[in-house]
Amino acid sequence: MENKTIIASGKRKTSIARAVLSRGSGNITINKKDYKNLHIFDKLKIDEPLKITENIVGKIDFDAEINVRGGGEKSQIDAARLALAKAIVKFTGSAELKKAFDEYDKFLLVADVRRKETYKPGDSKARKKRQSSKR
Repeated sequence: MENKTIIASGKRKTSIARAVLSRGSGNITINKKDYKNLHIFDKLKIDEPLKITENIVGKIDFDAEINVRGGGEKSQIDAARLALAKAIVKFTGSAELKKAFDEYDKFLLVADVRRKETYKPGDSKARKKRQSSKR
């Protein structure tokens, strides 16, 4: 089989992740660290697309190297998860896998575009207005 390399990116808030998939034995690294060493909930989030792929395609025969920059810890995990899922779908070319990802969680393949609302002029917060006295 030819050596296939797929690159996909994912964004969440200000975090940007780039996943590079290539043939291999199933090693997944995030910022050059094994994803299994992450906090338990973060590890489970990255595991979701991998478990779905295992159920539908079978054995995972690729290595993923994910680089994430910007944002906070949790948004970096979400960006990495999105990039990984997009890369897996591109790598396998499976429509059934894409459908399974979509049914499980919409945000596995589509970026969450919600952003923080901007502050308004003369206010301390985005929505809270200054109280004014009528008398």
